[in-house]
Amino acid sequence: MINIDEKTNRVLNIVKAKYGLKDKSAAIIHMAAEYEKELMEPELRPEFVEKAQEIMKQEPIDVGTVENWKKMLDC
Repeated sequence: MINIDEKTNRVLNIVKAKYGLKDKSAAIIHMAAEYEKELMEPELRPEFVEKAQEIMKQEPIDVGTVENWKKMLDC
């Protein structure tokens, strides 16, 4: 049980109706998920961790020395 003001209650009802959610708890969960997408650092997002794990599974490319790498990049 939480205490919310009337304005917040109206916002939750709008979110609930807009997304066809069954209750205000679902509306709060939806709002938290949106907040996570917008404000959390990318490295904290689960999608970032999954992508990093996929990249780590790839075969590394041996470029040798820094000089060789610069030559490959035409630096």
